[in-house]
Amino acid sequence: MTNLAKLDFVALDITGKNYLTWVMDTKIHLEAGNFGETIKEENNAFSQDRANAMIFICCHLDEGLKSKYLTVEDLLALWKALRNRYNYQKTMILLKARYEWTHLRIQDFKSITEYNSAMFKISSQMKLCGETIIEEDMLEKFFSTFHASNVLLQQQYRERGFIEYNHLISVFFVAKQNNELLMKNHQSRPTGLKSFPEVNADSLEVNTTSSCGNNYKRGRDHMQGRWNEKGKNHGV
Repeated sequence: MTNLAKLDFVALDITGKNYLTWVMDTKIHLEAGNFGETIKEENNAFSQDRANAMIFICCHLDEGLKSKYLTVEDLLALWKALRNRYNYQKTMILLKARYEWTHLRIQDFKSITEYNSAMFKISSQMKLCGETIIEEDMLEKFFSTFHASNVLLQQQYRERGFIEYNHLISVFFVAKQNNELLMKNHQSRPTGLKSFPEVNADSLEVNTTSSCGNNYKRGRDHMQGRWNEKGKNHGV
């Protein structure tokens, strides 16, 4: 029982609204504590293990349920009673999940992230009820519910031959990021204009003055040389 004492999850609500997730959590925690055999039909578990599992399950029941099944001492009897009481939840959740899956479309969501969240929620609910949405189904749902304006894009992705949905999504996100980068670069300045580095006005003024001074000095020296040369000629 020491292994189970450290583990905890939400207790089974008396309405049974969380029955399916409760069952899954209970099975996982019992397996982790080496008590998984205790809730299986015709098991050979030790009586002490069944008692420990019984205590653990009762600790994760609504107070109203504890009162109702207070006189039930056999673990399997309690497990079956809870299943008979709340197993109808599976049918209700499955019907709803099937309906939502049928009407799930990418074009109804603002982003792929929101679409993925809805899709994985539906697939998880169906899996809890014993039905699994396979990779091919997720890929086809993705391709077939594109907006009509993205038909060409949909065909391009379909022709890539993806076999895993997660691979498709990763490629889609990379392409989306690249497109956003291209748009930012395009909008940074009008097409055809080259970006020049900024020039400090004071530096430009100093350079211009220095350049003009040097040119003036060279011109003056040149003219003075010519005058001196002419003066020499006149003096001969």
